[in-house]
Amino acid sequence: MKDVTILELKGREIAGRKVAALRDQGLIVGVVYGKTFPAAKVQAEYLPAERALEAVGYHSPIKLMIDGKEQLAMVKNVAVDAVSQRVFNVEFHAISQDDVVVAETPIEFVGYGESEAARFKLDFLAALEQVEVKAKPADLPKGLEVDASGMVDHESVLKISDIKLPNGVKFADAEIDMEQVIATVYDAAAEAAAQEEADKAAAEAAAAAAPVADAPAAETAPAEEAK
Repeated sequence: MKDVTILELKGREIAGRKVAALRDQGLIVGVVYGKTFPAAKVQAEYLPAERALEAVGYHSPIKLMIDGKEQLAMVKNVAVDAVSQRVFNVEFHAISQDDVVVAETPIEFVGYGESEAARFKLDFLAALEQVEVKAKPADLPKGLEVDASGMVDHESVLKISDIKLPNGVKFADAEIDMEQVIATVYDAAAEAAAQEEADKAAAEAAAAAAPVADAPAAETAPAEEAK
């Protein structure tokens, strides 16, 4: 099996509101569950856990050492405090090496710098950054490379069909649209200039359509009183 990130966990009895005390001690709390794995409440030291979660994301298996016992798992959910941006809860899904699992895998566009589009100073825009795939844990890729070196001009696009899946890996959605665009190119300067012209034309049209204020009526000299 490929190199797998290892995370040391300890079982915990504390639950509910009392877990705040564990977080104050620099711990992350979580739960591990699976089809054949009884749900278990766990805790881990903050920094090692944060590094492990960053390494595996939602796309790679992680080896949990729960009180010394080994268990393969996938990260299912990570809860982050909106203010501090610190992780405070993690859910792990226990799996086996023979399970076929679904993972969100990053798309890595490579070679654009050598393309004709780049030579003409066109900007690259990724429309999709990750895609769900399914495979056995040992076959899950950390990323899916897509060759962007063949992009030429504004008409150039990359599609789902340009993603080459490794052996043993399939798209999680069996009915995925292979024609879905995942990347395009555009001329940022030209688009900005065109937008400026459009805004100017709209402003001029609005000004021309605005009603002209009526001119004030000329004052009439009062008629002379009859003598």
